[in-house]
Amino acid sequence: MEKDTDLEIFLVATPGLEAPLGDEAQFNGFAQVRTVPGGVTCRGSWPEVWRANLTLRGANKVLVRLGSFPAVHLAQLDKRARKFRWGTVLRPDVPVKVEAISRKSRIYHAGAARQRIERAISDTLGTSISSEANLRVLLRIEKDICTISVDSSGELLHKRGHKEAIAKAPMRETMAAMFLRECGYSGDEPVLDPMCGSGTFVIEAAEIALGLRPGRSRSFAFEDLAGFDPDQWQEMRQETKTAECALTFYGSDRNSGAVDAAAANAERAQVSDVTRFQQRSVSDIKPPEGPAGLVIVNPPYGARIGDERRLRSVYGAMGKTLMNRFQGWRVGVITSAPGLARATRLPLLAPGPVVDHGGTKIRLYQTDPLP
Repeated sequence: MEKDTDLEIFLVATPGLEAPLGDEAQFNGFAQVRTVPGGVTCRGSWPEVWRANLTLRGANKVLVRLGSFPAVHLAQLDKRARKFRWGTVLRPDVPVKVEAISRKSRIYHAGAARQRIERAISDTLGTSISSEANLRVLLRIEKDICTISVDSSGELLHKRGHKEAIAKAPMRETMAAMFLRECGYSGDEPVLDPMCGSGTFVIEAAEIALGLRPGRSRSFAFEDLAGFDPDQWQEMRQETKTAECALTFYGSDRNSGAVDAAAANAERAQVSDVTRFQQRSVSDIKPPEGPAGLVIVNPPYGARIGDERRLRSVYGAMGKTLMNRFQGWRVGVITSAPGLARATRLPLLAPGPVVDHGGTKIRLYQTDPLP
C-alpha cells in the first residue's frame, strides 16, 4: 500500500451537503479538495484514506479510485480486468463483494460486467466473492470508461459506533454535523435543540467542542486491505487532541423516552459531562445561563396532506418562544415546507440548498442573532 502515495479519494456526501463537506475537508488539511455533484474529491496516500474515515464528520463513505480504462465490450473489460493489479489492494484471504453500474455506455448490462470483475479477482488472486462480504469493490462504467474503486469505510460513516437508542425519524449524524457547520458552528458556543429526539445535534455539537473524532469507536473496511499497517493506524487513532470545554449543550423533548435515549447516547459517546437533557415542551424552553449560542432544531415535517396545517401551530409556538426569550441567539430550522418555516415568524435568511433526507427534500432556514 505504501507505494500509492497519490490516490484519488472520493468522499460521498449527502446530496445537497457537498459544499460544507468540501469546507470540512479543506479545513482538515486534505489535498486538492474539489466539490463535485454527489461528493468531494481529494488526493493522498492510504494513511490519508484512514484519516478521512477517522476525522471527517460529513462524509457518508470514503471511496478510493484504484484505476480506470476504456472498454466498449465485455471481452475487452475481461482482458483489462485480468491485467489489473488487484494484489496491491485486495488480500486472497478476505472475501469481497463486487457492485457495478453502467451509464451511457456500450457495455450496458451491469450484471454481466460485474461477473467479469468477480471472475478476474477470483482467478488472478484466489479471493472468494461473497454478497455478504464487508469489503466492496465498485465498478462504474460511464461513457465507455470503466472506473474501479474500493469502499474503504465498510458500514456507512454516520454509524459512529456509540449510538444504540434511536427516536423516530432520526437525523443522521453526518447530516447533523454538516447542518451545524452551515450554521457557522465551530465548537465555541452553546447549542440547544428544543426537539432533540435521540440527541444527535446536541451530541455532535459536544463532540466537536471536545475535539472527539467521529470514527474513534468503530472499525473500517480498509483494515482488511493488503498492506494495511495496524501499528501506524493505532498510532493515528491515539493522536487525540481532546479539548477543554467549559460549555454545556442542551436538548429537550416533550417525549420522556426520547430524553432517556438521548442521555444514554451521550453517555456512550463520552459527552455526558457537557450535555443536559430534559423533558419539556417547546413553549417551556428558556435560554441557559451564560453566552448566547445556536438553537438548532429538526421539527416534524408532516408527510400527509393536512399535517402541515396542524404543524403550523407547533412551529408558531416555537418561533414565538424563541423571539421572546432568546435574544442574541441564532436559530437554524430544518424542514421540508417553506410554509412551516414561515409559520415560525422568525426573521429568516434565504434558505440553504435542498438536501435529500431519506427521500424527503429538506432545507436549512437560518436567522442572524435574534433582536
